Amino acid sequence: MATLSSPLRVCRGILKELRAIQGPSYKESLAYSYVMDQFRKNKVTGERYCRAQQEAHHDSHTYLCLLQSTRNHLYLHKLYHGKGERSPDEAAGLVGLRMPTQPGGKGWEK
Repeated sequence: MATLSSPLRVCRGILKELRAIQGPSYKESLAYSYVMDQFRKNKVTGERYCRAQQEAHHDSHTYLCLLQSTRNHLYLHKLYHGKGERSPDEAAGLVGLRMPTQPGGKGWEK
């Protein structure tokens, strides 16, 4: 298993995703207060080595990955979602191609 980033970095990443979803008033949301409460409750101390803290850190890292993946999915879905029937020129341009033109000027091409 790959090493997890620090709990502070994961917490900041989750808060960044919440800010992207909810806007500037994210600090008043229930999700913000729950995330901060969980990170404060599972703070690592030098006195003990607890498996529950590692599990909480892993869960938070997984939640951050879920939030980032959901945001990326929505962005890609919005970008590439079908907008009805497209002309052949638009469909070719979507994948980076151009439609061929008829040489000699028959009068029907653009």
